[in-house]
Amino acid sequence: MSDKIVVVGAKENNLKNLNLTLPRNKLIVFTGVSGSGKSTLAFDTIFAEGERKFMESLSSYARQFLGQMEKP
Repeated sequence: MSDKIVVVGAKENNLKNLNLTLPRNKLIVFTGVSGSGKSTLAFDTIFAEGERKFMESLSSYARQFLGQMEKP
């Protein structure tokens, strides 16, 4: 496992082709004006990808009971 989280080309909502490298196991704070993409980055991009990777790690038997997840 890498010691960093890499976001490449994020284009959700207000994010415009964002490239970002974040350290793992550190407190990270996103700040900015309303509507700048803070929640989109945290939840719709980073969290969603972590959730998708977790689901992929489950057995095919367990996954059959869960919905298909899109890649963010």
